[in-house]
Amino acid sequence: MAKDYCVLGIESSCDETGVALVRVSGAALPELLAHALYSQIEMHQAYGGVVPELASRDHIRRVLPLTQEVLAASGQSLADVDVVAFTRGPGLAGALLVGAGVACALGAALNKPVLGVHHLEGHLLSPFLSADPPEFPFVALLVSGGHSQLMQVTGVGQYHILGETIDDAAGEAFDKSAKLLGLGYPGGPALSKLAELGNPAAFKLPRPLLHSGDLDFSFAGLKTAVMVQAKKCAAAHGGAVEALPQAVLADLAASTQAAIVEVLVKKSLTALQQTGLKRLVVAGGVGANRSLRTQLNAECAKRQVRVHYPELHLCTDNGAMIAMAAAMRLQAGQQTANKQYNFDVKPRWSLDAILS
Repeated sequence: MAKDYCVLGIESSCDETGVALVRVSGAALPELLAHALYSQIEMHQAYGGVVPELASRDHIRRVLPLTQEVLAASGQSLADVDVVAFTRGPGLAGALLVGAGVACALGAALNKPVLGVHHLEGHLLSPFLSADPPEFPFVALLVSGGHSQLMQVTGVGQYHILGETIDDAAGEAFDKSAKLLGLGYPGGPALSKLAELGNPAAFKLPRPLLHSGDLDFSFAGLKTAVMVQAKKCAAAHGGAVEALPQAVLADLAASTQAAIVEVLVKKSLTALQQTGLKRLVVAGGVGANRSLRTQLNAECAKRQVRVHYPELHLCTDNGAMIAMAAAMRLQAGQQTANKQYNFDVKPRWSLDAILS
């Protein structure tokens, strides 16, 4: 690659279409020139969750207008794009194919190389887009959708998994518990918002694997406990769970959130202690949770540990993290972009496949 170049990133793994452009200048941290994002939340709300076929069709409608928006906002043109990056996986197969197809078509039309990016690595490196980017090495808490992992990160592509979920991840615990309480879709943000009105000590809920002696996560048992408690409350009030008084629902939400957050915080602190590192990076959608940030900040301050997060608007799936991850991999020599446009996607792509 030339010393200075631009990377266009396209994200379409699930229910958000994201496009972004970053500029690489030598060894300096890549600069985000512009990004645009469209969320399908409103469309999927009527179904209580993501409908893959509808998601794919909507990505088709949005990706090119978003690309034009990003180019206009950055003052660049297609001719200025040197690499086209896209989310190769994991994610919904049809949705991934939209982004991959558009990226490879653009690459072929422009005679420019393309690069498939791992979605989770995009989240992992997204804090480098913030006003306070981290430095290597650090411990990373990656809490995104169906993934909860703790990693020791010594550089781009140099990740050692310390612990991960063995069943439901933290994001799934938020979403599934919210559904049990009748909070609709998307459940996680709705539960967190309601939790602000409740008492986190109102219900005694389990903290799975909190004292397991390892750094793995498990939240399936918590979800079951929330369901049992919700049914008990409904029976006591003589109605359905959805008909419970707002105060009771708020207490259930707050107690659920408190259980999830306590596990995430204590496991993260244990990982820092075991590795001896003094820097923590939190990435992924659950990283936007206010209670998690507050508790991590407080506990890490006591231990003189720096905590880094992506900007709130970049916690969800977005094109900026894909462009950034591609640019940082190219800078680090971890991957080479190519002009092979016979793409494939990896809906179940494990992060282990790109570890070194």
